[in-house]
Amino acid sequence: MCYSMIEEVSEEMRLYPILLPALLLAWTGAPGAAQEAAKSGKPAGVSLTIYNQNFALVKDRRAIELVAGRNTLVIEDVAALIDPTSVHFKSLTAPNTVAVREQNYQYDLINPTTLLNKSVGKRVLIRQNLGNGQTREIAGTIVTPVSVAVAQTGDEGGGTSTAYNGLVIRTDDGKLILNPAGEISLLEMPAGLIPRPQLLWLVDATQAGKHEAEVSYMTQGVTWKADYVVVLASDEKSVDITGWVTLDNKSGATYENANLQLIAGDVRRVQPPPGFGGRRAPLAAEMKADAAAPQFQQEELFEYKLYTLDGTTTIRNNEQKQMTLLSANKAPANKRFIYDGRKQFWGVYNPEGYFPGEGYDTSQYKKVNIIVEVKNAKPNLGIPLPKGKMRLYKADSRGSLQFVGEDQIDHTPQNETVRLYVGDAFDIVGEHKRMNFRRISDREVEETFEIVVRNRGKNAAAVSIIEHAWLDWRVTAKSQDFIKKDARTLEFPVNVAPDAEAKVTYTIRTRW
Repeated sequence: MCYSMIEEVSEEMRLYPILLPALLLAWTGAPGAAQEAAKSGKPAGVSLTIYNQNFALVKDRRAIELVAGRNTLVIEDVAALIDPTSVHFKSLTAPNTVAVREQNYQYDLINPTTLLNKSVGKRVLIRQNLGNGQTREIAGTIVTPVSVAVAQTGDEGGGTSTAYNGLVIRTDDGKLILNPAGEISLLEMPAGLIPRPQLLWLVDATQAGKHEAEVSYMTQGVTWKADYVVVLASDEKSVDITGWVTLDNKSGATYENANLQLIAGDVRRVQPPPGFGGRRAPLAAEMKADAAAPQFQQEELFEYKLYTLDGTTTIRNNEQKQMTLLSANKAPANKRFIYDGRKQFWGVYNPEGYFPGEGYDTSQYKKVNIIVEVKNAKPNLGIPLPKGKMRLYKADSRGSLQFVGEDQIDHTPQNETVRLYVGDAFDIVGEHKRMNFRRISDREVEETFEIVVRNRGKNAAAVSIIEHAWLDWRVTAKSQDFIKKDARTLEFPVNVAPDAEAKVTYTIRTRW
């Protein structure tokens, strides 16, 4: 960001071709400014607090020179997605001597569409390429506002063709031309346009001289998220975790040498911004097995977690940046297999739950899910884990890391368990059948289910079979004991030997 004096339009700029942006950017006039303009010094620094909800708080400090009386201050290169209602300006040197009288956010930007729309009734010159090196010029007056469309042209014309949809030109001989294609030149610059968004203040100062000022505002388009590299040990009993901060800046501004802080937590906003978007390019750092030294210091802030970067960094517009957040070695882990035979029915096809007697005699779902659990506890881990994506890797027989699955985690405090659903087992399959059905009354039914888990692998597998119940239920017969997880969930743990199968049967009565 920079401060600038109010500039007048050069008298030499009499012709403004739409397709020459360098010429357009040379014009930086700000109409309506006061006569006295504040002189700015070099930036003293930028502080940037980024929230993982697609917004950030920007604080800019720099020295300015004020005169006694009315001053005009212009800040250019502010974020294009700024929230103008959040802007605050103050003098840190002598706050009681500077009063803000007026604050403006100006964003009527110079571009081909706005130039033409603000030139309705003005004269233009259109230069058209006829091919074979021939051109034609048409002079006239713009009659209507426009919208812009750009399309590829054929080999004969070459390049692209810009059509201004809705543009009507009245030529000097009285003809009307609809949507003319070509290079359009304006004979005068429309008033009120600026090359980039800017903030403008009218301030009254009773203390003249040098002031250290701070400008703060909130902007959308800046966010961060955590990405984790989780390396599973060869015995699958522990993991090494490296956390990376991925910054994504689409706010329309560059933050040079910024003091960076990150907020992890669900901060409420009256009008929350949209979530983390944009395509994320794969970063080479993800494949490193060795833990990198964290660059952030973590502390408590209100009911959230605050991470402060050691040193400064530059975050450019339309840039993704990745930095080390945390690392831990040999955190205890546990791999589990779960077979939920009615997973496709329960809460998917029927959001209210499985209704007895309404079908689903045999489930076609045979997948056994792989779950990796990590206890976020000391001494190996026990640190706040911001929400993000965890990618799981394991070394093959040659020692090369291979990707084996990923899952998304929510904000996880210490002493909680992280559960990662990373994929489905290849050698373990399940089969779910309803073997019997009997209607006892209009409000009670009895069902018998059989669940078989087959293990075609070389190692024994402990599998949790998950079953679902509905309303007032009781199990009247069972082949083995189960764990009641909640009012609707039963768990039958089974151990399946290599190249063997385990079978569970139970009968349940349901009343409503």
